Amino acid sequence: MTGSTDEQRQPLVRHEGETAREASTCGFRDLLISRHDENVAAWVHAVDIDGAKEHFHKRGTELYYVLEGAGEVLLDGEPHPVRKGSLVHIPPGVVHGARGRMRILVVGIPDISDEDLYFPEAD
Repeated sequence: MTGSTDEQRQPLVRHEGETAREASTCGFRDLLISRHDENVAAWVHAVDIDGAKEHFHKRGTELYYVLEGAGEVLLDGEPHPVRKGSLVHIPPGVVHGARGRMRILVVGIPDISDEDLYFPEAD
């Protein structure tokens, strides 16, 4: 038996299209696991990207997994082609954006927070 409580061990099952949807820096996102959830290790959003303004996070790591579409992910100004099935690891401090139309599963560790969203021209 581990030391975790029942509250920490609550599994989640969510279905795309049945969760809250909102505008974001990158397009529109479906909040699969997000700010309203407690005791989760990461936040997960399905994001419809139609170009994404370059930005960075000081504490959050993001993983992008391309579900549909194709384009480029810009990492510190360098374009990287992506397509369905591509995975991108974005550590804190890396300025990133996207070109093209894609649906991406974004995993934010520990979260995807507007309080940890910065734009290069603001520094």
